[in-house]
Amino acid sequence: MPKRILQGTVTSDQNAQTVTVSVERRFTHPVLKKTIRKSKKYRAHDENNQFKVGDTVRIQECAPKSKTKRWEVIAQA
Repeated sequence: MPKRILQGTVTSDQNAQTVTVSVERRFTHPVLKKTIRKSKKYRAHDENNQFKVGDTVRIQECAPKSKTKRWEVIAQA
């Protein structure tokens, strides 16, 4: 099964080796036909603490690294 890859913006880098990434998705409402923006936050593993708030990054699914981390940063987009 392929691993999911998402793109988002780093919103927090306070914790060691961890960044919080906000991923936004857009879709059309089925009844209203209006474009809706929804966002979700993911905690991702950042091995070298190289990403800062405001960076656009790509994250990939991985095996659980801690209680909340199921993603890892693969590249800066």
